[in-house]
Amino acid sequence: MTHAFLHDAPELVLANGTVHTPNGPMRTDVAVREGKIIGLGSFPDAARRIDCTGLDILPGVIDSQVHFREPGLEHKEDLETGSRAAVMGGVTAVFEMPNTNPNTDSFMRVHDKLERAHHRMWCDHAFYVGATSDNAEHLAEMERIPGTAGVKIFMGASTGSLLVAEDEALARVLANGVRRVAIHAEDEARMNARKDFRIEGDPSSHPVWRDDESAMLATTRILRLARAARRPIHILHVTTPQELAVISQHRDIATCEVTPQHLTLAAEDAYPRLGTYAQMNPPIRSAAHVAGLWHWVGQGVPDVLGSDHAPHTIEEKAKPYPASPSGMPGVQTLLPLMLDHVAAGRLTLARLIDLTSAGVQRIFGLQSKGRIAAGYDADFSIVDLKGSFTITEDWLESRCGWSPYTGMTLSGRVIGTIIRGHQVMWEGQLANVAVGEPLKFAGAL
Repeated sequence: MTHAFLHDAPELVLANGTVHTPNGPMRTDVAVREGKIIGLGSFPDAARRIDCTGLDILPGVIDSQVHFREPGLEHKEDLETGSRAAVMGGVTAVFEMPNTNPNTDSFMRVHDKLERAHHRMWCDHAFYVGATSDNAEHLAEMERIPGTAGVKIFMGASTGSLLVAEDEALARVLANGVRRVAIHAEDEARMNARKDFRIEGDPSSHPVWRDDESAMLATTRILRLARAARRPIHILHVTTPQELAVISQHRDIATCEVTPQHLTLAAEDAYPRLGTYAQMNPPIRSAAHVAGLWHWVGQGVPDVLGSDHAPHTIEEKAKPYPASPSGMPGVQTLLPLMLDHVAAGRLTLARLIDLTSAGVQRIFGLQSKGRIAAGYDADFSIVDLKGSFTITEDWLESRCGWSPYTGMTLSGRVIGTIIRGHQVMWEGQLANVAVGEPLKFAGAL
């Protein structure tokens, strides 16, 4: 950045807010020019000012696990509707998953998604490459495509070629490439052996079928294989305290994610109240599990929060269990739910920032994202910690049109979403044009 650039008048100043910097919260202004933060302090000559009095300015929230269903499943969601939901909820960037139709498992299909996203996605984005037994030898090259978040392995719970369940195939995938590999850790063999535990019409049998041991078996297996391959891994949507205890002993090789829904919903209430709308993989588990996950959040073990936004239509969810599909929307409610947990004293705002921006930047090597600092992208999630709001269906932007949290009144409110200096959402109003761009990573071309 040139000396002249720093001293030109800012194009935008966020004024009078509490800015959450690497140095802690500060009452100051943030100046933006050409999509970058050019400084913190006093800037009287801005071309445009947004008054943020009484508001908290957070680094842009990054949701590192979403399923936006395009191509092939657009009746549930697409890149435009999913990213619209993201920015409405204060999310500035997403990592999107490869289990589409067709799967995102080749150079051509990655590039197809990037082309589909161009000027249609409201937030910045990266796409995962799905690992298969057939593409393992190409993954080292594919993970370097600009705009890719890395490689995703489904050890269980997927269908068709994206299922990589056997140790030999997993070892081949881990041997090809250097970037951190994202893992869905449920043990396919154990789940197949336990299918009789499913009770027709009773979704509360879902966590009995896909039990703790199914998750623990897969997690311990992938830790062993990752250590043998000397390959860093990232274990997604961890649902059991026992897994987090084990992961805490492998921090040199493994990072992990928890989801807002596993921190919020407990089986004792969720299945009677929500039925199949509470069904997801890995499952919503007991209140004791929720308490155990919060314990490990307090110990600093989960590195990131991902929503695992995985929408299905109301008609699909209305099928009787187990014919009903697993998954729920969540990208739009990630930040509102977690602000409510902050208000309840379950975590600090600093820890929430670590889980939603700094942590993602640190473990995935994101460039110019994840903190409010000079030279970084001007990405901000602006919130009113003193406000409250009720989740209503008319607020939801996902094509599926429902949320497991409809009717909940939350403490804290998302006011605005700013991406590279563009005000894409303010007080529930979207901008006129989608400005999302591919994310950049260390280790990609």
